[in-house]
Amino acid sequence: MRLLKDILYRVPIENVIGNTNVALENICFDSREVGQFTAFVAIPGTQVDGHRFIDNALDAGANAIICEELPEETRDEVCYVKVQNCHAALALMACNYYDNPSEKLNLVGITGTNGKTTTATLLQQLFINLGYKTGLLSTVVNKIQHEEIASTHTTPNPLELNALLARMLEEGCTHCFMEVSSHALVQRRTEGLHFKIAVFTNITHDHLDYHETFDNYIAAKKMLFDGLGSSAFALVNRDDFHGEVMLQNTKAKQLSFGLKTMADYKAKVVENDFDGLQLNINGNDVWTHLIGKFNAYNLLCAYAVAEIFEEDNIEILTQLSQLTPVKGRFQYIRSETNITGIVDYAHTPDALKNVLETINDIRTGNEKVITVVGCGGDRDKDKRPKMANIACKGSDKVIFTSDNPRSENPDQIIEDMQAGVEGADFKKTFSITNRKEAIKTAVAFAEPNDIILVAGKGHENYQIIGDEVFDFNDMEIISEYLIQLTSS
Repeated sequence: MRLLKDILYRVPIENVIGNTNVALENICFDSREVGQFTAFVAIPGTQVDGHRFIDNALDAGANAIICEELPEETRDEVCYVKVQNCHAALALMACNYYDNPSEKLNLVGITGTNGKTTTATLLQQLFINLGYKTGLLSTVVNKIQHEEIASTHTTPNPLELNALLARMLEEGCTHCFMEVSSHALVQRRTEGLHFKIAVFTNITHDHLDYHETFDNYIAAKKMLFDGLGSSAFALVNRDDFHGEVMLQNTKAKQLSFGLKTMADYKAKVVENDFDGLQLNINGNDVWTHLIGKFNAYNLLCAYAVAEIFEEDNIEILTQLSQLTPVKGRFQYIRSETNITGIVDYAHTPDALKNVLETINDIRTGNEKVITVVGCGGDRDKDKRPKMANIACKGSDKVIFTSDNPRSENPDQIIEDMQAGVEGADFKKTFSITNRKEAIKTAVAFAEPNDIILVAGKGHENYQIIGDEVFDFNDMEIISEYLIQLTSS
């Protein structure tokens, strides 16, 4: 058991009714999970306000209530704590409840629109190869060394997050690499975490359905750097001018990486094809299994983080050459007729542009590029026409299809995308709502040496249509059709 007064350490408190010297076994923000000796945190959500469920929590056995508005009636032997912000309070309480595990780890937080998952995953691979026990918190999967734990959010809620960090410590991990989403920062999920290094990859159009404006989105990312201490490092992509914005007012030591501009860590692409990527990093050549200029940034960032942790630079380069591509990120398969199928998570305009530019840099010019792409429902609608336009500019044929339509009409989503198609490009576009049929059609269109890109879902093994979740895996489906094509 823990005492409430200890769990409230560093939480800004406005008022207390009752005694904080009460014992607790649990912290909850879902009243359905409350039991005896529980502190219930009444989170004001976007759809449901936790304050409405205070009585439910008390009836279930809660003996402490953390809230932004005190109830009109209080119960004896219950401690009520009014705080400035319940989101922040929950995060700080979670840190304290699990004995602040982030302070005992080398915690690296990675934020940005694109590259978070790949960079975090590459870093975990790299540090395992360097001989460390490590943890990973990512969109695709959470890991404690090689043990995989299902991931439901890019950044877990504070209780799950600190529980995972505590487990990493128990298993002997010394480093943890985590994606830090803009949603998590605004919702204060990472409040109280002790980051040794914060990384900024880039920022482009995304999540404006949530943040409403691009300025708000930038400000959300900047929160990670504003919260760093003077002993931490802030590492930013110098080629994205928003990197300078991230560094404004940070107390951390400032470092940068880049391919185009002067930076502390500098790389040059020497060779780029389907066999791999050759880079020169700070004067040393390294060949890697990854493909594309966007991966040059991810690899350079991983190199920089390892150097900040004072690893030997030659050993870093040696281990970089052993790293393998991340699931659903420029993951490809080749048929016996040399048709290349590529699956990538590219679900923003900039990510799609990067992938298509990589393909067009590698292609000889004689093969067709066929792109299958959709946009998610109940998400930022402004990017739909932009992604369609980018797909058309970088492809010989484009098939618009469903992504995760969720509650929206998939045909309407496709219509929104078509608004971005310029007149001269209409003849190269097709619309097939069923994603499986769209992939099948792309394979049917393909001739030897052609390249098929299936974009948007990457590692996801499901499709959300309405309220239902269906099994769906782009890589499995394109592999199946390419094999059928070869055997026919």
